[in-house]
Amino acid sequence: MFDKTDKVLIKMEDVWRTYKMGVEEIHALRGVYLQVKKGEYVAIVGPSGSGKSTLMNIIGCLDTPTKGKYWLNSTLVSEMNDDQLAQIRNKEIGFVFQTFNLLPRATALQNVELPLIYAGIPASQRREMALQALHSVELTDRANHRPNELSGGQRQRVAIARALVNHPSILLADEPTGALDSKTSAEIMSLFEKLHAEGNTIIVVTHEQDIAARAHRIITIRDGKIESDVPNVVSVG
Repeated sequence: MFDKTDKVLIKMEDVWRTYKMGVEEIHALRGVYLQVKKGEYVAIVGPSGSGKSTLMNIIGCLDTPTKGKYWLNSTLVSEMNDDQLAQIRNKEIGFVFQTFNLLPRATALQNVELPLIYAGIPASQRREMALQALHSVELTDRANHRPNELSGGQRQRVAIARALVNHPSILLADEPTGALDSKTSAEIMSLFEKLHAEGNTIIVVTHEQDIAARAHRIITIRDGKIESDVPNVVSVG
């Protein structure tokens, strides 16, 4: 069912996610088979209630399947406990959220350093790595600014730098432009294109078709199943 190429980062086999609501069972995912290779730029789209957020949570090791198997970077994560999942998240996944999730009293540099503190990186090395991540999102000159001194687009760039600082296997973005205006959204999506060109694997979860259209592969989820999975010819004007 899956090809044997190495560099497969995500591999799901017959993944189900079922929630119990009293006596009723809600099947948020119904037998998902999925494969994502290193260096891909994928958009996951679907209407509200389609299962795309549940799929994102499982990809990001924030949740585990009720049934089925999920390998991330050749590690079977679907059978891990919460502590093991937390370690995998910090090592393998860089998260970007719609609401930025920055610490308001910390500078941009300090916000970017956070995952490195959890990883036990020494202070001098942390600073160097955080500055490099800010440089990659063209925000070095704002390193000492706090979030309330930054525009929405700049805050999202800080969040992207924080997601990248650990050199994760996957950059996982949940509605990354949802809180931004059209012009700033286009700038952030251009940044994703640049990061993808530099070799980063990017998965964007969105309900906005124009955002999905920037990805090189579009997966549509409906009623907990993959309805379509197609390559996308990108033309960025």
